Parts: sequence; structure tokens; C-alpha cells
Amino acid sequence: MLLRTILAATTATTAATVLLVPAAAQAAAAEPAAPSNTATVTTAAQRAAAAAADPVIVVGGLSGISIAYEPIAARLRADGYRVSIFQLPNLGLGDIRESARALSTYVDQVRAATGAARVDLVGHSEGGLVSRWYVKYLGGAATVDQYVSLGSPQYGTYVANLVAFLGLGSCAGVIACQQMSIGSSFLADLNAGDDTPGPVRWATVRTWQDELVRPVDNALLADGATNVLVQAWCPLRVVGHLGLVLDGTTYTVVRQVLAGAPVRPDCFAV
Repeated sequence: MLLRTILAATTATTAATVLLVPAAAQAAAAEPAAPSNTATVTTAAQRAAAAAADPVIVVGGLSGISIAYEPIAARLRADGYRVSIFQLPNLGLGDIRESARALSTYVDQVRAATGAARVDLVGHSEGGLVSRWYVKYLGGAATVDQYVSLGSPQYGTYVANLVAFLGLGSCAGVIACQQMSIGSSFLADLNAGDDTPGPVRWATVRTWQDELVRPVDNALLADGATNVLVQAWCPLRVVGHLGLVLDGTTYTVVRQVLAGAPVRPDCFAV
């Protein structure tokens, strides 16, 4: 859902042209070279473990209403997890730091309601940046066990810069768009020092077909994160930006990270 509101004014031809601009990848943990096609089966024991595990909060992206994240939330519930969806305030149009403060309050509410000491965060698009700011600067390292981002522009996206390039002003006045532009002061602050602070298990998932995060390698993290490129495991898998919350293979990665298991995506998951 990243920047959908803003990019409505651009033509498909122009966007497609700009998305081909290459850029250097950020340093990251090595990725697996060979696919694994082993089917995954949720056993009764695994479901019991999930029920006893941390509550999972799915953190939505820019203009992402809660219902858009029901597919991945439903998968998690079916596997026994306690799941809630955090819709960004003002649909994520405002300051990402303010959204992170709202997330902090929400995490405290979930912990109080469930009695859990920690939660796991699954952030899509801007939601991954909101979650990361919370962990890094608002005390989240003490309350988060697992962090998974799906198509989050950790180091910015050319698509955000595109709006200014087309003469529409600085992201048409949308603060979050400005902050997700490559080279923004917000991203400089977010990426200062360690990408992966605290005892949190950090993981990212990205896809070559992401039409809104360009270059796609800007969606990964350094400093020991587990970075998964869907097509490195499953070369024929076609997954778009929004598709990351719908795709079965992507979900197997999320489930494995939450379970603390080795990451071996299932290329045949639906």
C-alpha cells in the first residue's frame, strides 16, 4: 500500500521507467543460494507452542486499512497465534515517529490484555519503519522478541523521490512519503549506528517484483539480520508489494521466524 495515495497522479508508463533505475545494495547478511521445497505441516504441538508464544501484532503500511491485513492475520490465527492488527494513525500519512509512539501505546495495551511480557511485530511497508523506530528509540527492544518486515523501505525508495521529480512538490505534502525518500533526515536517524539493536531477532522479506520499494535491496538490514529475497529461494515466484501479505511462501518465512526456526521458505505454499 506504500505511497498509493500519492502515486495515483503518475502514469503507469512513467513509474515503470523510473523503477528501472539501479542503485547499490546495502550491506546485509548472506542469503541462501538454494531453494527448499519441503512442505510445512502445522502439528498439534506446533499449534500449542504458538498459542503459548508472544502475541503477534501486524503493523500496517501507508494507507493500509486493517482489513487489508486480515489474510496474513487469519493465517497466523489458524496456526494458533494470538494476533491483532495495528492500523497506522491517519493511515500513516503523518510523521512516522508519531506513528511509532502510537504503536508503543498499543503494544502496552496488548501486553496488559494478554499478560505477555513481549510481543512479536510483523510490519508491512511503512509499518516496518514504524516498528523499527519503536524498537530502536522508544524502548521496544525490551518488549519485542521477533521483528519481521515485509517490503519495508529501510533505506528509502526512489518511488518517494519520484513525486518531487515529477514536479508535485515534496511528496505532495505527505510527511511519511518525505521520510521514506532516499536521503531523508528521518532515514539518516533511523539508520544511524546498529541496524539491529537489542536482543530482538530481526528478519526482512523482499521481492524482485516490488513495484513500490526501489531498489528492492533497500528493504534489507545489515548487522546480523536474516534477509530473505523470495526469488533467491523460489525463482519463479511472482510477488508484488501488497502480495507480500497474501503470498503463501512469504508466510512460511514469517511463521518460521516467529517460531525461532531456521528459515527455509516453502516454494509451493499457497
